[in-house]
Amino acid sequence: MPQLLPQEDTLIPNTNNPADAINIINEYIEKYHCKNMSVDISFMNVLDACYVSTMCSTTHYIKYPDGKINWLISSSLVKEFNKNLELGNSEYIL
Repeated sequence: MPQLLPQEDTLIPNTNNPADAINIINEYIEKYHCKNMSVDISFMNVLDACYVSTMCSTTHYIKYPDGKINWLISSSLVKEFNKNLELGNSEYIL
């Protein structure tokens, strides 16, 4: 009998401070099995979203080189600014 897989939860760091958001996300990555995860940073401005997604994608890659983070963003500029960093584990979703 096939089993239903649980729906993937979305992590929302409840802070406007990018350093605090990085700490929240990185602690989550360290504490839980989250090879594939989603993080909603759509409430952040473009520069903070770029900073947070870059730093946390790096932490996630170290633990899960074949994992993926779906970043929920509010502007396509975040994806545009980070495209040259070649973060192979990041997907940006508007």
